[in-house]
Amino acid sequence: MAEQTRELTLTRVFDAPRELVWRAWTEPELMAKWWGPNGVTNPTCELDAKVGGKMYIVMLADETLGPLAGQRWPMRGEFQEVQEPERLVFKNQAVDENDHVLIDGLTTVTFEEEGGKTKMTMTTVAKAMAPPAPQMLDGMEAGWTQSLEKLGELVAERSLV
Repeated sequence: MAEQTRELTLTRVFDAPRELVWRAWTEPELMAKWWGPNGVTNPTCELDAKVGGKMYIVMLADETLGPLAGQRWPMRGEFQEVQEPERLVFKNQAVDENDHVLIDGLTTVTFEEEGGKTKMTMTTVAKAMAPPAPQMLDGMEAGWTQSLEKLGELVAERSLV
């Protein structure tokens, strides 16, 4: 398999305080509401947002994804940097049902206060490690874009408890 690496940077300005956007990235019950592309839920979302803390998320395709419905896509990772409420860096690995690494990634997220709003910049670098990975990398920008749209809707509610 030829080596394939993809880097993606997305910036969004959310009409929500920085602390709220930070919480959406670091509290499992909030992240479970927005993580993943459209048509995906997260029945498993475990995060320990501290340096060395682990993350484990299982995305589940719902019926809106047709033939993909019922497929599960696990991801595990580890927090490398946690500077509340300014910066998160975490390793992330998409794995198969046998916990073999498909994609090895590193994601950096910064949160800047902008007059009551939050400018969030997310950069992820992902390397294909197994045959299904290049196709997954092809969908990376669309998947992250959809995830961040869902995040924007969530923090716009401002009523997160």
